[in-house]
This record gives sequence, C-alpha cells and structure tokens, in this order.
Amino acid sequence: MILLAVALIPFGVMAQEVKSPDGNVVVKFYLDKTKPTYTLTYKGKTVCKPSHLGLTLAKDKHANNGDREQDLLEGFTVADTQTSTFDETWTPVWGQYKTVRNNYNELAVTLDQAKMNRKIVIRFRVYNEGMGFRYEFPQQKKLNYFIIKQENSEFAMAGDHMAWWIVGDYDTQENPGQTTRLSEIRNTIGKCLDRQPGDQVDGMSDAVTGNSSTTVFSETGVQTALQMKTDDGLYINIHEAACVNYATMHLNLDDRNMVFESALTPDAVGNMCYMQTPCNTPWRTVMVSDDARTMLSSYLIYNLNEPCKIEDTSWIHPTKYNGVWWEMIVGRSSWDYTDELPSVRLGETDFAKCKPNGRHLANNKDVMRYIDFAAANNLSEVLVEGWNIGWEDWANRWKYDVFDFQTPYPDFDIKMLNEYAHSKGVRLMMHHETSSSVTNYERYMDDAYSLMNKYGYDAVKSGYVGDIIPRGEHHYGQYMNNHYLHCVTEAAKHKIMVNAHEATRPTGLARTYPNLVGNESARGTEYEAFSGNKPDHTVVLPFTRLQGGPMDYTPGIFETDLSTWSQNKHKIHTTLVGQLADYLVMWGPLQMAADLPENYAKHDDAMQFIRDMAIDWDDSQYIDAEPGAYITVARKAKGTDNWFVGGKCNEAGHKVTVNFDFLEKGRKYECTIYADAKDAHYDTNPKAYVITKKVVKQGDKINMVEAPGGGFVMSVIAK
Repeated sequence: MILLAVALIPFGVMAQEVKSPDGNVVVKFYLDKTKPTYTLTYKGKTVCKPSHLGLTLAKDKHANNGDREQDLLEGFTVADTQTSTFDETWTPVWGQYKTVRNNYNELAVTLDQAKMNRKIVIRFRVYNEGMGFRYEFPQQKKLNYFIIKQENSEFAMAGDHMAWWIVGDYDTQENPGQTTRLSEIRNTIGKCLDRQPGDQVDGMSDAVTGNSSTTVFSETGVQTALQMKTDDGLYINIHEAACVNYATMHLNLDDRNMVFESALTPDAVGNMCYMQTPCNTPWRTVMVSDDARTMLSSYLIYNLNEPCKIEDTSWIHPTKYNGVWWEMIVGRSSWDYTDELPSVRLGETDFAKCKPNGRHLANNKDVMRYIDFAAANNLSEVLVEGWNIGWEDWANRWKYDVFDFQTPYPDFDIKMLNEYAHSKGVRLMMHHETSSSVTNYERYMDDAYSLMNKYGYDAVKSGYVGDIIPRGEHHYGQYMNNHYLHCVTEAAKHKIMVNAHEATRPTGLARTYPNLVGNESARGTEYEAFSGNKPDHTVVLPFTRLQGGPMDYTPGIFETDLSTWSQNKHKIHTTLVGQLADYLVMWGPLQMAADLPENYAKHDDAMQFIRDMAIDWDDSQYIDAEPGAYITVARKAKGTDNWFVGGKCNEAGHKVTVNFDFLEKGRKYECTIYADAKDAHYDTNPKAYVITKKVVKQGDKINMVEAPGGGFVMSVIAK
C-alpha cells in the first residue's frame, strides 16, 4: 500500500497526504509559502481548513547574543518525508476493553529552517477515528536549549459548530460546562467577566463561578477536550495526548474566522515551556466521526502514549470504596479537630492539649463504622479525610508548612484502625491534601509513602486546593505537570495507586503508568453540596473530560435532599437510579459509594447494584449516545460472562431499546433491572424507582424509559 500521495492542492502547492487505515480520514501537509500547514477531512467533508503550525520562542537572557532566536513559524523547506504503517494489539491493566488495537498510518516531515541552520520534525499519526500530530526537535548545535513563548498550532473549523465546553482557566477545571455555538463563546464568558461585585452568580450555569483558585485568560478561551458537532452531523473532538514535561494546552478562538489556536499555560515569568533537545511536544489530537459513540469508545488518546513502564502491575487493582468525606462536604462534620487554634505550626502545636470540637469525623469510632459498612457491602477500601494534623488553617492562602502527611490527630489511631480494617478484609485509603504547597509535599513525599507501606495502604487520594507554591505557578503549567507525574512515578516505587484531585486533566498517561487509577480534574459530585451540577453534566463529561482517562466522580448519592439529614438545603440534580447509572456511564477502575451508610440503609434494595457491579471490563458496547443528551452502554465484567448495562439522560428524559445481541448465544441470563418509576423526576420525585427481574437471552429486547435527569441500570448475570 502506498501511503504517501503527492497531490496538487487548489492553489498550486504540492502536498504530502496520509490517510487512515480505512481511508476515511485524510491529512494533507504542505508549506504555505514557507509556513507549515495541514488540512483534515473525513469522508470528503472538511474538518480542519488550512491550519498553520509552529512555535514562538522567547528571548533567552542566557543566550550568548541576548536576543530572541528566530521563531519556528516560517522560513522552512521540506528536507525529507517518511511514511509508515503500524498495527499492534495491547492489553490494558484496566479499562473499557480487554485488548486495544493501535493501528495508524504515519507521516513524518522533516523541515529545514536554513537561515538558522535548524531542523524540526512534524509527525502525523492518522487513525480511523482521527489523528494526532506533534513537534519533534532532534539534537543539534543551533537548537539545544530553548524556551517556548507560545505554541501556534491552529485548528481551523469549517463552520460555527455546536460546542460543549468549559471556560479556559490556568487553575481550575471546575466551572460549569456550557453548550453553545462557537460564535457564542465570547458573549457567554464576557458576561461573567464583566460582573460587578454584588452581582448575582448562578453557580450551576454561569461559565465562570467562584473557586479557590482561578485564572481565566481569554473571552474566547476554552479547555480541552472540546467536543463539537457540525450542522451536517460530524462529531469533532480536540484534545492532547501524552503531556509530559510540557504545559497543558487550552484553545483560544478567533471567532471571526472560527480558528482555534493552542494556548499553553504559562509559568511565573510568563514563559510556557523550557526545552532541551532531543525532545518533543505532546500530541495534538483531532477525533472525528459521524457516530457519537465513536467519541466514547475510541482509545486514540491512550494509543498516542507510550506502553506501560511498570514491569510488575499485579498490585494495581480496581477499587470500590466508601469514605469519611460526604458528610464533611455537605457541612455536618469537619476535617479539623479543634476550634481553639487560629493557626498551626508543624512540630510545635500540641493537639493533645486542645479541646476537640466534636465535629471531627476522622475519629476511631466513625472510621470503624465506615469500615464495617465497607466489609458488609463488597467495598474494598475506606477513604479517610481529615486524619492528619493541620486542617485548622489548611486553606490559609499560600501557607508553606501545611501538613506533614504523617502525624494523626489524637482521636485517630492509625495502627489500630488499619489492623481493624485488614481484619475485615478492607484497606484504608490514604488522603494527602497538599493545599497546593507543592514544595512542602515533595519534601515529605517519600516519608509519607513509606508510612503508607508500613500500615498497608495501597492507594492515595491527593488534592491541590488553592494557589500553587512555588508562588506564581499555575496548576496546569510545565512545572506542575512534572510534579503530578513525579508523584505517580514515586508512588509506583512504593506500589501505591494515585487518585489526584485538582490536578491537570488526563492525557492518556495511565497507559504508561496504570497506577494513575483516576483523577478528579473536573466538576464532581461535591458540587451537588454547593451550587449543583446540571442534569446533563454526566452525559457531557464522557465526551470531554473522560477522553484522556477516567474521573473519580464520586457518585452514588441516594438521599437526594440534603436537608433531610443536615443544614444544607441543596438537592441532587439526578434521580436515585440516575446515580446508579453514573457508575457505568462515568467509567473507571475507581468508584466511590459516596453517601452515608444510613442513607444506603434506607434503599438497601438499590444498594444491591453497587454491591454487585463490576468496575473493570473485557468489553464495552455503546448502544446509543448524543453529547449532553444521553448515553447508553453495556459492559462485560472482566474475566466473567456477566454484563452490566446502564443509561443516563439529561432533563428531557430518554427512551431506548436495549438489544441483547451482545450476549453469548444459547445461554440464559438473570437480568435485574433498576428503573425510574413512571412518575420519577430529578426535581420533584427523584427517589421513585422500581426493581424487576427477568430471564434474557441473545436477541431479546427491553424498552427502557428514563425519567428527566434519570436513567437505568441492569445486572445481567450468566446462569
């Protein structure tokens, strides 16, 4: 097969062309005068119009001449082109599928910048569901150490597409998602940025809301992964893969021409990335399909990452857990031990002399209660937040010495509680909130991981609330991305799994480091205790946030009216069955039963699904999907013949027919159906559900009706 076809494009410039294995995706590369340029089409339809590539370099005061080097934007000639085909099948440690096929055609273009005597390579990999490209910098005398001031990668859209997006921000990904045309982004963000003190804020809907740390950089800036849909039915997704030693990419829209340009997260002095050749950037990805289900089933982002670097992965395992958390988020209990201290000094404050406030939940009695609940309900771990000293002033802006991650409060017996958990067949899950004092965390990290080894912890939830120390750095800059990966690689040495909250959004690195079992990196269930999440939230996130890896969304809230057990007046914006559906729609090997034990006891029959459900899969088949509207998926539990089916929808409700063609021929299955009741509604009647059982076989069909903000789940167990 000839992959490289030299074609004459309309304005008379010779182009290199590479196609996907099925021929539907076509990338053309050429020099517009001397500027690197590409186009992308799918089944003959334009996805990306002519889009320029390149990088702007910063002035380097350490260079001999003290001047800024010529940018890597133009002045290029094509020195060489290489094409190849690649096809492999690899086995994930965990995920949606038992095996993953990695099949692409590749074009690598070497460019000479004669004036500066420099070379760069732009490499394209084209898959059936899209493409990725990156910049590569061979080692060379005239390009050794250099600083990137701006990356100028363009994605020129062919129209004013519908888009599902979150405002671009260097420090938070927890603003509410928006659904607008591309042309409406500026006005949507601008209204929020123009707000005056005292103006009313809709925390569930406004594009920019309050957060502990936020840096919006543009009225047309959005985060990746960005999901779009064209008027003629193409689904387009822009993201990045394998973000290593580089700043996180956002997108800035020229809304007059509908052209996105990459917008990297700067450091404290305004630079983006510090590079030393040989090196490369992350992959910039564009997924495209005329079927929304492809956006959910594709492993393109993972395939652009390196294979697993952990030789022995036997200690990495899927985890269902509960924890000492939701009661504190809602506001009935606290992380801190005492109200007597306005501040804490590590190594000096004597908590044994302090009066307990009576609200501290990370105490021996309550933790044992959660351990008992986990043991009785097929949950393997218990997260405990607030166990360690320092929470009294942890949120103080830019405090350096916040926690030592080793010293428990007087009412938390770390040795006894771990022994008690192990005697019940349960482990405790560690919690490391850094308060974004990153240098402090790195100072204690090895000792903290060693403490976990001592007491048998094998997983840690870390957090990065607040402004970053070193001061002036952002959550998604090169410095912090290196830190997050450092945590993962150091944890692997201790055989510890990592679940980082407030960290950068994933870019498929869990293929390389599968002990990265989850991230938050988006607006999770905790916001249901604050301003709320819209009913469509979890049928948008799989198209956006989950493209690069699973989310620790913490679903399973059965008591949807928080005022029934606390002073919090908020309500959950899904039905109870919709909460069950989140476990399947929001896939991942780390799933929390987030509600209180006593709230599950009120609905023990629905709790049975959480006990039974798998969280790691041999196969996943998306039955139907539409961004922001509905998702229905069937998943086969790893190593079994059992299936779990789930559907979730927005406030409009949804009807779907589940066809059991995926079942093994000639075999019968016991199907337990958890469905919204006929009068269920996320706002007016959220806890109304019905449970039925029937025997099904291959070819059977069941019609399901999902209530507004609701869903359904099925346990389909082989007989």
